[in-house]
Amino acid sequence: MGLVVLIIGLAVFLGSHLFTTRRDARDRAIAQLGAIGYRALFSVVSIVGLGLIVWGYGEYRAHEWVAIWTPPTFMRHITITLMLLASIAMTAVFIPSHIKMKLKHPMLVAVKIWALAHLLVRGDLGSILLFGSFLAWGVFARIAAKRRGDNGPGVAPESWRNDVAVAVSGAAVFVVLGLYFHPYVIGVPVFGK
Repeated sequence: MGLVVLIIGLAVFLGSHLFTTRRDARDRAIAQLGAIGYRALFSVVSIVGLGLIVWGYGEYRAHEWVAIWTPPTFMRHITITLMLLASIAMTAVFIPSHIKMKLKHPMLVAVKIWALAHLLVRGDLGSILLFGSFLAWGVFARIAAKRRGDNGPGVAPESWRNDVAVAVSGAAVFVVLGLYFHPYVIGVPVFGK
């Protein structure tokens, strides 16, 4: 049952995010619902989808584990390094910087790195579905943005101070996620055994 719930959650969450790439349909929905109504509906659908993903994946991990392949142990180190980069990219979303300008769409970059990093160390069916779906969505969303001429932020600030702030903040987020969130919420330690 968990795998089915996971798939439904992915369809709801990623489906709502795919909808936003269809700008004509999105604009019609905003015209009908109003900007606030559209955002509220989008938020509710996204939260429901995310909740189903979390619940379904948790149930799957607890009761339905299906091993497909066994990743080599050294992939763990590659994943940790990639997650540092993903944390920095995610931090760049919120701070104007040269990093943000270079990445163009830092949130999409962060999601793609996060998904790829986890695919390298997770060889089970549920993880392949979860992280593979997010990676596919990230690639699709970036291509859709490029096709519509959305090349991200225009101009970086003159100073490189914000880039230092992005790197330091991203590294701090990485450490907090690795030391506290991942082992205690996800149940998988990042650092050590």
